[in-house]
Amino acid sequence: MIHSMTAFSRFEVKGDWGNAVWEIRSVNQRFLETHFRLPEQFRSIEPALRERFRKQLNRGKVECSLRFNANPSAKNNLSLNKGLAEQLLQHASWINEQTLNSQLNPLEIMRWPGVMEAEEADMTSIQKEILEGFEQALKDFIDARTSEGENLKVLLEQRLEGIVEQSDKVKAFMPEIIAWQRKRITDKFTDAKIELDSSRVEQELVLLAQKMDVDEEIDRLFSHVKETRSILKKGGAQGRRLDFMMQEFNREANTLGSKSINVDITNAAVELKVLIEQMREQIANIE
Repeated sequence: MIHSMTAFSRFEVKGDWGNAVWEIRSVNQRFLETHFRLPEQFRSIEPALRERFRKQLNRGKVECSLRFNANPSAKNNLSLNKGLAEQLLQHASWINEQTLNSQLNPLEIMRWPGVMEAEEADMTSIQKEILEGFEQALKDFIDARTSEGENLKVLLEQRLEGIVEQSDKVKAFMPEIIAWQRKRITDKFTDAKIELDSSRVEQELVLLAQKMDVDEEIDRLFSHVKETRSILKKGGAQGRRLDFMMQEFNREANTLGSKSINVDITNAAVELKVLIEQMREQIANIE
């Protein structure tokens, strides 16, 4: 399949810990270029994300962002360091004996650094869920590029058909144009009452016909159409090859225009250049 370099996807991940939103967008670029906007606590996953893009994409400027919103109502469990608390109680008992049995508030014991500890959120588990969300966002992103690529392929096929139609017109016009040019030249000599050697006239007319002959250009245009269709059918990262084919199309259209001595041929050459330019604009979006 043909893939577009222009696409967008968005995917939200939800959990008890809160929610995270992935957004991936891309535009035209000669090579693959990736940019990330990640919260500080997720910077460590950037190399893995970059590698995933590298395996899936060939060209395009890609921007990937993650918004992370922690759930403020999620309560962290508290754990008691019983060993430390027991030591504090033993010391407190000795202090009580030395200070006439003054009572030590248990809350003060709990406030002692390290006695009560809040369990940190399980970031490994959260990262796993968020990475799973990224895989879905990436899949949606690739699907969007594929869908847009198929639309571009349809547009290119339509332009290719237009090139075939114009080429057929030129081919059909040529016998009539050569006969018209032949009559035009002989009529001028007749009107001027100039007697010429018929064999010499024939030689000159043959040379003129050779200069006007566009069969080679038309055959090449048909060949380029066939090759371009083959590239589109093959699929994959074909943007550079298609761009090269546009150069070949343009060369033949220019040659055709330079040989034109008839308004019909000139119009066909102009229409060919319009179709080729339209294709070039679309191909700029293809990976």
